[in-house]
Amino acid sequence: MKLEICANSYQSAINAQKAGANRIELCSELSIGGITPSLGVLEKISQKITIPVNVLIRPRSGNFCYTDEEFEIMKNDIKICKNFGLNGIVSGVLNPDNSIDIKRTKELIELSKPMSFTFHRAFDCVTNPQKSLQQLIDLKVDRILTSGLQEKAANGIELLKKLQKLAKDKLVILPGSGINAKNVHLFKEAGFKEIHSSASKIISIEKSIFFGNTPQTVSSIETIQKILKVIKDA
Repeated sequence: MKLEICANSYQSAINAQKAGANRIELCSELSIGGITPSLGVLEKISQKITIPVNVLIRPRSGNFCYTDEEFEIMKNDIKICKNFGLNGIVSGVLNPDNSIDIKRTKELIELSKPMSFTFHRAFDCVTNPQKSLQQLIDLKVDRILTSGLQEKAANGIELLKKLQKLAKDKLVILPGSGINAKNVHLFKEAGFKEIHSSASKIISIEKSIFFGNTPQTVSSIETIQKILKVIKDA
């Protein structure tokens, strides 16, 4: 079973690589669900990271319905990732009723080629996961990052198992959210091919009268290695 680390910074990505992670999902601002990292971070990552890097393409926090202008930004960001030679794109678009926006998602997938395409946790907002899964199979996405429509993947594991059974070998169901060394065995035993974790720890808390107490987190080498050990031994 492969371990993808959700890295929120350059340092998190370096730590993931040092610890032996199989792949990185690169983003920024995990506290708001993640947004697209800066151009500077993308350039540095492309120079220093040798394991596969998939980049989150999400122009802002909030819902997954985008204006024409926001959609153009997303497409431009995909072109930048392609120019840097990165491995894949993590993105997706929903309609106002939380169904998958087939037209726009397909456009992002086509633009991303030959990079891989992961449909991100917008999937956890859909009202009909089985129908949405089939739509994404038809669109030929490579994987779906999902917590099984629950806050934590361990709580959504029964739906995750059902989705994996329905998907067969047509795409990868990538469980994510709250996966750690204490519960990763559940996903290994259930036969998932890949899992997703930030493996993060708080390294400082900035106390500010303007912005409140904002924690700074980083993916931890020690935490990643603990998860990998359980995967190996389970």
